Amino acid sequence: MDLTARRGMPGLAYPEDYLKRLASDLTDKFAGIFGAETVERYVLESYTGLLRTSKVKAHLASQTTRFATDRLTALAQAKGAIESPVPEILFVCEQNAGRSQMAAVLTHHLGNGRVHVRSAGSSPTNVINPAVIEVMAELGLDLNEEFPKPLTDDVVQAADMVVTMGCGDACAIYPGKRYLDWDLTDPAGLPIDEVRLVRDEIKLRVESLLADLLPAEPSH
Repeated sequence: MDLTARRGMPGLAYPEDYLKRLASDLTDKFAGIFGAETVERYVLESYTGLLRTSKVKAHLASQTTRFATDRLTALAQAKGAIESPVPEILFVCEQNAGRSQMAAVLTHHLGNGRVHVRSAGSSPTNVINPAVIEVMAELGLDLNEEFPKPLTDDVVQAADMVVTMGCGDACAIYPGKRYLDWDLTDPAGLPIDEVRLVRDEIKLRVESLLADLLPAEPSH
């Protein structure tokens, strides 16, 4: 889709020059895998998807870069054009503002480079729950640079394992993938002590998941 196609449409003012540069850069990055038209479509879709949820518009450009790049990488992995050397895990909850974000950062940390993690929301909100950021910081884990992302088909296709947390039937089912559903309390609106309990429950589940999924690390 031409990035100039929606110029002047009400409610869709966006930095056209930036998106064109991003599309050009990503077309170069994924040369031989995706054509310019596919990359432009992903850039525009990623931008407009985040535009509906982003609270801090000043961060929208950098978030679009990360989101579009990750989606194109996921699509390339799903097509077998880019090798994924470690298992891909996708965490999905409704808002991508609490449970799935905690699970993703804990899995990334505890996986120690042996897994790659993504997270998404079936109905993402515009900001990560501040209490979630606080309780993760207590473990030395920083969520300040993360942001809620809409669930897209490409990240589901790229995943080896999909862990859902109260997102209903929003996540597409693909054969050959492993699906888990974790029945976890939504931390939205809970006092901080109860958010800590949710965090600790997620940590236990992540540890169990990694123990099941990965070979034991050699002892030193």
